[in-house]
Amino acid sequence: MQRTAILGLGHYVPSRVVTNVELSKRMDTSDEWIQQRTGIKERRHVDFPNDPMGSSDLAARAAANALADAGCAATDIDCIIYATLSPDRNFPGDGVLVGAKLGLAGVPALDIRNQCSGFLYGLQVADAFLKAGTYKRILLIGSEVHSTGLDFTDRGRDVAVIFGDGAGAAVLGPARDDSQGVLAVALHADGRFADELHLPFPSSAKMPRITEEDVRAGKHYPVMNGKNVFKHAIVRMPEVVGEVLAAAGLAVSDIDMLIPHQANLRISEAVQKKLELPDAKVFNNIQKYGNTTAASIPLALDEAVRQGRVARGDLVCLTAFGAGFTWGGALLRY
Repeated sequence: MQRTAILGLGHYVPSRVVTNVELSKRMDTSDEWIQQRTGIKERRHVDFPNDPMGSSDLAARAAANALADAGCAATDIDCIIYATLSPDRNFPGDGVLVGAKLGLAGVPALDIRNQCSGFLYGLQVADAFLKAGTYKRILLIGSEVHSTGLDFTDRGRDVAVIFGDGAGAAVLGPARDDSQGVLAVALHADGRFADELHLPFPSSAKMPRITEEDVRAGKHYPVMNGKNVFKHAIVRMPEVVGEVLAAAGLAVSDIDMLIPHQANLRISEAVQKKLELPDAKVFNNIQKYGNTTAASIPLALDEAVRQGRVARGDLVCLTAFGAGFTWGGALLRY
């Protein structure tokens, strides 16, 4: 059965750079405190009101860059798979909005709501579609605008300092030969821990979905138990890396580059240590962009390729962990 290959990559981030020093002027934090706990030095935010953009705008620009990299026209795409936790609106999903912006009337769009693991969930779906012959060219996107939904006060600082805006995209299609392509994908979820990282309101399980009291209490902002997320992430991510390696009959030593979801540099370092990988085989860019959730893996992979850290034929391992809890891993010959 023909493998699924990455034919092109692209990303887009807003031009506005937000440093830790800038955030320290808005809440009780410091550059030292943020770097020590997360490794983040700066992140990108959409520049409201000067240059307003939603997730679908970032996604369309990342998609255009991926199409150019693949040497494809937008009209070559016959399916869009779009991952985000920060859509432009509650409905419809952003996938159709991106389709409209790319001029793809009639092309199906599937929205994935698996947060930090969204790109990997989308990759498994795309891989199955392509192997089945359902589609020939799939545009897989992860895009987020977090900055418009964060609490930039002392109450929300532990979350607000972590997240940034950005988008990453990949054009997927049948591999030319066995020198490239997806070798294995493994996905997991455990909803028992949903309350550890979630956005409580608005909620369709409530009537009304949100009240003035909820807003005053900040319940429309994300909630995270950082210590528990960290504890689970550093176990599940190495675990699922081992799972995809076993499925492909390969070992950790065979990996040319590990690209972890950019959640927290301390998590990535802990995963690297457990896998006993040298610095040269792990790529991180959270220092510049913060946590861009569904966008982080394609954004990092694109940068790794552009910097010459990943070349065609390299064995690349991707892994993510996030809200849900959901987690996953993928192994591919780039």
